[in-house]
Amino acid sequence: MTIPYYTLRNGDQVPQVGLGTYKLKGRAGVDSIKAALDIGYRYLDTAYNYENEGTVGQAIRESGLARDQIQVASKLPGRYHAYDLALTAIEESLYRAQLDYYDYYLIHWPNPKQGHYVEAWQALIEAKKRGYVKAIGVSNFLPEHIDRLIEETQEVPVINQVETHPYFQQAKQIAYDRDHGILTQAWSPLGRGSEKMSESILEQELIKKIAEKHGKTPGQVVLRWHLQIGTMPIPKSSHADRLEENFKVFDFELDDDDMAQIARLDHPNGRTGAQNPAVYEEF
Repeated sequence: MTIPYYTLRNGDQVPQVGLGTYKLKGRAGVDSIKAALDIGYRYLDTAYNYENEGTVGQAIRESGLARDQIQVASKLPGRYHAYDLALTAIEESLYRAQLDYYDYYLIHWPNPKQGHYVEAWQALIEAKKRGYVKAIGVSNFLPEHIDRLIEETQEVPVINQVETHPYFQQAKQIAYDRDHGILTQAWSPLGRGSEKMSESILEQELIKKIAEKHGKTPGQVVLRWHLQIGTMPIPKSSHADRLEENFKVFDFELDDDDMAQIARLDHPNGRTGAQNPAVYEEF
């Protein structure tokens, strides 16, 4: 199967759907990632704190695909926001994965109470100059955080990865990112079930009704919704059938009524957990 691409502000092209690798570890993780690559996935999302960069690298080597056919992203943890520590962490990320470079490297969380994310961003800029990474971005950054990066460094992220799904639709954030030429990636694109909502997104009657209308699964409807609002979902699965299902979202479209009904599912308490980037910190 083939996949359409988005064009980033730097001219690079990125697949419209990627693979999240959180909790994919060891031999089972390698096999799951290889299965995804066999299906046609070409973007792998990992992070220093996932502790599976080695698994991702091993899957790439065993896949038989050339390195330049696969895009790989990782993320800098909050405990390494200091400039020198950040550069060392990026080098360690490369050693763990046994890769010569990452296609994308993101700051995982801004950790605003610590206030060192600009320093971390400056380190990512240097890492790009050194060839450690090809492009840089952020994750879980609010508009005020990105404004500060741009004001102090004049470097605009190419990607902002944030929680996005029908229960938490992030319309203002997506509009801000779009206005600044930043692609919004969606983590937890299928919702994972919110503790504050009465039912998971995939069990939501409206989503199930739209899925039946199009002859698709609820998951495929949600992923298609992401594409039509202009985000790049990075769903995770360890099962080959679900990996294939998540990839088959390019042969149908939701109509205006479908989109309007899904828009009404948005909820201010729709986050999957208490991870508001304005206050949440991860180290």
